[in-house]
Amino acid sequence: MKLRSDQMVREIVIVGGGTAGWMTAAALSRKLAGTRATIKLVESAEIGTVGVGEATLPQIRDFNRMLDIDEAELMARTSATIKLGIEFRDWGRTGDQYIHPFGVHGETIGPADFHHYWSKENATADAGDFGRYCLAISAARKQHFDLPPDNPTSPLQAYSYAFQFDASLYAAFLADYAKQRGVERIEGKVVTVGTDGESGFIQSVTLESGQLIPGELFIDCSGFRGLLIEHEMETGFDDWSDYLPCNRAFAIPCKIVDPVGPYTRSTARAAGWQWRIPLQHRIGNGLVYCNRYMSDQDAVDMLTTSLEGEAIAEPKQLFFKTGKRKKLWNRNCVAIGLSGGFLEPLESTSIDLIQSGILSLTALFPEKRCASSDVDEYNRLMDLEFDRVRDFLMLHYVLNEREEPFWRDMRNIARPDSLSEKIEAFKRRAIVPQYDHGLFQPASWLSVFIGQNLLPETYDPRVDAMSDDDRTGHLARIRSTVESNVGRMPEHLAFIRKYRASFAGAQAGQA
Repeated sequence: MKLRSDQMVREIVIVGGGTAGWMTAAALSRKLAGTRATIKLVESAEIGTVGVGEATLPQIRDFNRMLDIDEAELMARTSATIKLGIEFRDWGRTGDQYIHPFGVHGETIGPADFHHYWSKENATADAGDFGRYCLAISAARKQHFDLPPDNPTSPLQAYSYAFQFDASLYAAFLADYAKQRGVERIEGKVVTVGTDGESGFIQSVTLESGQLIPGELFIDCSGFRGLLIEHEMETGFDDWSDYLPCNRAFAIPCKIVDPVGPYTRSTARAAGWQWRIPLQHRIGNGLVYCNRYMSDQDAVDMLTTSLEGEAIAEPKQLFFKTGKRKKLWNRNCVAIGLSGGFLEPLESTSIDLIQSGILSLTALFPEKRCASSDVDEYNRLMDLEFDRVRDFLMLHYVLNEREEPFWRDMRNIARPDSLSEKIEAFKRRAIVPQYDHGLFQPASWLSVFIGQNLLPETYDPRVDAMSDDDRTGHLARIRSTVESNVGRMPEHLAFIRKYRASFAGAQAGQA
């Protein structure tokens, strides 16, 4: 049966701007181009956004490609640098260092997965640092980068990349994109929400000016406030503070002193961790901590005294609670971004969770009545996303070997069965999680398991079909291939200059 056109959603209202609001507006303006749907975004210049500089995951490139955004232009407009992964310092033991890369370790050398061959070599000889078998890690350490080639047989295909950019500039970039495609921005603060007494559906929002804005689908991008999804619809919140108790952060930018590498850094501190995100024009820094173990004054002192360059703003304090709404889609309201939930930015998942919400919404784009089957499927998918990110973040904490009170407690913290099962499977049989939906595939789990000193008790018996000499030779060849390919890459900053120049040249050619 064909759906009648009068059943389709025609009036979409997005409440809140920032990264979440303008990503949503841009994507919907693209997906609904040529239809009769109207998109209005309500935001107030008086209400600030949380964004303090963002590191992203490679999936952001899929989002940008969907919008036909030119990467060179994006990097020029957002002061972006390249990101090949995240370097973790002092997370296992003080002095430890490893990188979670956007790429795989090793290559296929037999019927078992590569890490099984490395595990046996490591147990019987000297397999060397696991990171030496990963092109993305080696390139990050040497501060080199080049675009992966199109040739699928090239060993350079074994990595991807993301961006480190100014989130406010990215939101402004997407705002221009969306407004050029018909999205109407309305300035103002929402003061009241009108709902249908029978269905509970939102029918309109009214601004402080008195302007009434009707709609059929409302998207809450209002940040931690959850203006629609929580204040109006009382959806409820799953509090995950028992799993991830950090609840505060300070953020501050500083001047660049040393050349910036193509990676984000996370350094474990006494009661949390410190981030370092290099952009073209500054370094973004922040300290995430739990106020039960560290005072606000100690936190800001620790952050400001560890900056590598001169601070260029005052510290900004952020307060948060880890968790998610019980439903991210409730009746005709969808929460995207911080209004839907928050997980600390240890693995740069904030923008990816926004992207996942947007893509699931466009795939299930509703009729006016918002069928329960669509709502339930959306919430199922987003619950999976949040659960799997939560487990992966917790993995870093529970594998620590530090001795401060915070870290001892984190090592012994109650954990979901889903995480305990993953840890046990790797410890006993070197099995790593694989699933079709959700972030963080085997290469990511391997990086943290091995980087934080959890080595498996055994390996796949098929490894024994290869002689010791052949295995050792294969591993040496892979290390050599990685090193030689990284050596041929340009330096990271040289790549950025060339990429920016390509955008400037294209602009000049169009003039």
